[in-house]
Amino acid sequence: MTRPASTPPPAPDTPAPAEPKQASLLQVAGAVFWSFFGVRKGRHMQQDTVTIKPQHVVIVGLVAGLLFVLTLVAIVSVIVKTAG
Repeated sequence: MTRPASTPPPAPDTPAPAEPKQASLLQVAGAVFWSFFGVRKGRHMQQDTVTIKPQHVVIVGLVAGLLFVLTLVAIVSVIVKTAG
C-alpha cells in the first residue's frame, strides 16, 4: 500500500515530544483547593490534566476533606464548651 502524496514521510531524526513535568504536591493541593470552590481557569485546568495524576488528586482530596471535617468538628466543640 502506498502513502498518499499529501502526507510527508516522518523525519527519522525528529526528537519525540518531551513528557510534561509532573506536578508538585503544592500544585496538586492548589488544584484540589480550587476545585472545592468550583473555580478553576481553563488554562490551569488543561495544564492540570497533563501534569497531575488522578491518584494524587484522590489522595490529596481525601486528606483535604478530612482536614476540613476535623476543623469543623473542632470549631463546633469549642463553641459548645464555651456556651455551656
